[in-house]
Parts: sequence; structure tokens; C-alpha cells
Amino acid sequence: MSDKQGETFRIERLGHLGDGIAPGPVFAPRCLPGEVIQGDAVDDRIDAPRIVTPSPDRVKAPCPHYNTCGGCALMHASDGFVAQWKTSVVKTALAAHGLTPEFRDIQTSPPQSRRRAVLSARRGKKGAIVGFHTRRSDTITAIDKCLLLHPDILAGLPAIAELTVLGASRKGELSVTIVQSGVGLDVSVTGGKPLERALETQLAEALHRFGFARLSWNGETVATQAPPAQSFGRAAVVPPPGSFLQATREGEAALLQAVREIVDGAAHVVDLFAGCGTFTLPLAEHADLLAVEGDGSMLAALEAAWRKTQGLRKVTTETRDLFRNPLFPEDLLAFDAAVIDPPRAGAEAQIAQLAQSSVAKVAMVSCNAVSFARDARTLIDAGYRLNWVQVIDQFRWSPHIEQVASFTKIP
Repeated sequence: MSDKQGETFRIERLGHLGDGIAPGPVFAPRCLPGEVIQGDAVDDRIDAPRIVTPSPDRVKAPCPHYNTCGGCALMHASDGFVAQWKTSVVKTALAAHGLTPEFRDIQTSPPQSRRRAVLSARRGKKGAIVGFHTRRSDTITAIDKCLLLHPDILAGLPAIAELTVLGASRKGELSVTIVQSGVGLDVSVTGGKPLERALETQLAEALHRFGFARLSWNGETVATQAPPAQSFGRAAVVPPPGSFLQATREGEAALLQAVREIVDGAAHVVDLFAGCGTFTLPLAEHADLLAVEGDGSMLAALEAAWRKTQGLRKVTTETRDLFRNPLFPEDLLAFDAAVIDPPRAGAEAQIAQLAQSSVAKVAMVSCNAVSFARDARTLIDAGYRLNWVQVIDQFRWSPHIEQVASFTKIP
């Protein structure tokens, strides 16, 4: 343990999780660069810093839950500061690889726009509590006045509490994925009691009582009152329970607008890590698509939506683990554009093959600045030009950052 007790520190920068960092390094949550703080540093961390000299970028957090809830990390900073910081994180990651491309202005999702959230829930002696974990703790903070989540999700929290009383063990904790749809909430619960007949009957009754669109329990669909479809362009897709979905409609629209611009004019597009068709289906309005994804259930949802939607060009799907079995340059000969949207670890194996291909245009979407910069360097070293980068903040008040970039093959 550190012997620093009640010392004064000056915050120099923010870390990748949004914590302030003073020389040492010493980490302090919810602090900003330039601030002077005091506190007891234990193992080089000050959990309860006292702000001596505040930054001009410090604002009063508007959410009443902010002092205890761990769902947001940057609500104490001005919107302008957060926008500048998130952009600088991506610029710094690229600069480490010698890259200084054009940056477009960041696009940020508004408050109360999160349509998908993963909440924690636990039974107590007086009912149940539903919310996010307190910072660095297993304690759950109730979030009934949350400024992040869509109002439909907030309105469903009492129902989630009732589900918790029904189906959580005394010492267990539920993980509840809630997705807002036009026909009601799509709720997927893991960590609950085994789905025996009596519990299944109770849960099905609860679904109808609460007006949920669909309820899934420990990976099994209990009941569906109405298919919880999401609109991807003209198509209406019913994603598998708990599957990935862009966090906000505004963020999804910004990503799609950028991707459309990058692949504009392409007649044959490959969508790598296609998911349920976030990009595939809208792009199919003007091009033939091959959608490649490792999760067969997501591709099945994509294909079902495509077959029901009139006016789309040909869409082919392929279930494939792109980490272990990437598409090779010869597999990509038929395509004049590629979209790639990998998980946080990036797509090192697939990027290496894409870099050696003849694909003229690449739209790279990423949620990790470090892996994004690494993969961008690989493409550039193989003869691609990085035209511009667009940072998109659909995880407002969090340190999470997304970006989309335009690459073209140099003739």
C-alpha cells in the first residue's frame, strides 16, 4: 500500500476509463486535467478525491444518481470537453502509428436515447433493486431518474423488479438486457432460477401483464407477445434475444450515413461482422451484399428480414468465424467495397487479408481506438489511403468511443 496520506495532486490527463491521472501515476475518478485535488492514495488510487481547484470544464452533474451510480463516468465534464477528449483519444492512437488524417466533427447522441442497456438486478428483503453497479463495487444503484436511458426503458424498471422477485435466487444477481422496440420492451434475463414449469407460467403471465414484446430467460424464449422488430433501412429485423444492437438510433444513423458515403457507387459489397444487418440491409437498397458473421442466429434474422422486404438487391449470407477463418484476397475478388465492424479486439487476421485484396473502398467501424489504429496502419502499409475519420459518441457520458473511417486503394 502507498504511504501517501491526504496529499495534494495535480491531474495531468485522463486515462482510457475516464479517471484523472496525476504524476506517480495516481488515479482519481471524476477529475479533470488541470485540477488540484487532495485525498488519501491507497495503492496509487484516490477513491474519494476532494477538488481543491476545479477545472473550468467542470459542470454540476445533472443526474441525481451520479454520486453513487457507476453507469456514467464523465457527467462532471462539459459536453465540449468530452467531445474534444474523445476525439483526441482517437487522434493519439493514430499518431502512435504515424497517422494524422482529416477528422470530421464528432456526433454525439442526445440524453435519454439509449435503447439498449444491460442492467443488474437483485432481490432484497423489501423487494428488488434494478440498476447499475456502484463504481468499483457489487452494490447496485437504482436508476429510476436516469438521464441516459430511453424513457420506455425507465418505465419498465418496476416490471423488471417484479421479475427479479419472481425469478432471482436470494443470493444471485440477474443480468437483464433490455431493448426498446416499437411494440414494447424486448427483455432477456440471465442468472435466474432454472426455468421450471411453474416459473415459466409465472413469467409468461408477467410478460402479458407488463406489455413486454418478448421475454427470454437463461437463453430460452419464454413468450413473445409481438415480434420486437428493429428497422434497418426498409427492412424490419427481429434480432435474437440479447443480441448486439447499436446503442442509440442516432448513433446508428450517424454510422450508417458515414458507411453509405464511403461505399457509394459500389455494386458488390461484402459486410464483415455483419451482425443482424445494421449495414447490410440498408446498403442492399443499391448494391448486392455478402453478409459474413460468426453467429448463425443473427444471420438467420438478417436473411428472414431480407426475404420479407421488397425492393432490395441480392443478399447472400455466410456463417464464418472471421478470427480463425478470414476471407482471403481470392474470396474478395468479386467485391468493390467492404464494410468491417469487428468487436473491441479488432480484426487483425481479417484486416491482414483485406489489406492484400483488390477491394477499392473500405469502411472500417470500430469501438476501440487502439485496435482501430493498428488495423488502419496495416491497410495503409498495404497500399490504402486513409481519407477521413468520424468519431461518434453514442455512449454519452462514458469513456466509450466509436469511430468510422474511409479507406481507398491507391491505384
